[in-house]
Amino acid sequence: MVSALVADLFESHRPHLFSVAYRSTGSVVGAGSAVEETWLRLATTPQYEIEDLREWLTAVIARICLEQLRTAAVRRENYVGQWLPEPIVTGPAPSGRPELLETVARRRDCRFVTMIALDVLEPVSRLASVLHDGLAMPAATVASILDCTEETVTAAATAARAVLVGLPAPVADAAHAAAVHRLLTALESGDRDAVQTALHPEARYMADAGGVTHAALRGVVGAPGFADLTLGLLGRYGISLAPDAPDCAVVRVNGEVGLLIHERASHDGRPGTPARVIAFAVDGETVCGAYDLANPAKLSGVRVPH
Repeated sequence: MVSALVADLFESHRPHLFSVAYRSTGSVVGAGSAVEETWLRLATTPQYEIEDLREWLTAVIARICLEQLRTAAVRRENYVGQWLPEPIVTGPAPSGRPELLETVARRRDCRFVTMIALDVLEPVSRLASVLHDGLAMPAATVASILDCTEETVTAAATAARAVLVGLPAPVADAAHAAAVHRLLTALESGDRDAVQTALHPEARYMADAGGVTHAALRGVVGAPGFADLTLGLLGRYGISLAPDAPDCAVVRVNGEVGLLIHERASHDGRPGTPARVIAFAVDGETVCGAYDLANPAKLSGVRVPH
């Protein structure tokens, strides 16, 4: 039986473990499962075998996540449409006593655009990025965790860096919010020119519905196509983005301003839609990416007070 002291120590490491698992897998459900599996392994491991609890726990959860990634790669081969990571969705303002998901979502390395970039990496490269670069663990230690050579870890981390370096630089929360609100105001007005002005010239739109509901099966790149698609979707579903409209709510998606569109039944000849979450990426003063998550299976990380 695990002592009360060890159980308390494990709880003190839970945010760290969930953060490692979420960045490693891109899945809220998977991260939660990995944390619980780590706890079970701790419960069956003699305490005298553990010299450094945090290091031991990190190694265990990393190995669990590596297996999850390999399994997920098989599932993705048959996935319908585009694949996006699961978002962490919280209220528009930080709570006084943030829960686990809100604590993790506040981390810069959990920005949604970063999670998308991590999602394209091979499993070993992704874990190397999280452990070696993110946690500053020595290559030799990471190699022992991932059961590979130090050279493999170094090469994998380098490959991951090459992907992450192309991301837009983080902007202050106020600048991100201003860019998103400028785009939402333009979309609500229906002014195509205003929408394009609020967008980066190479703005990207992606949707993930997993074949469960209607969504664009292919992404759109470029402000003109982005404007046409989004204005068309708002008109088709009859969704209002006005601040006082009941259709949607401003939320935080992985710590940055995003949009929660409420579930809607068919009405006035317009099709219904399940609840969906929109994450935004900002480059400078314009929106450079919108990521539409409409697969209900990927919205378990929604924690928004009603």
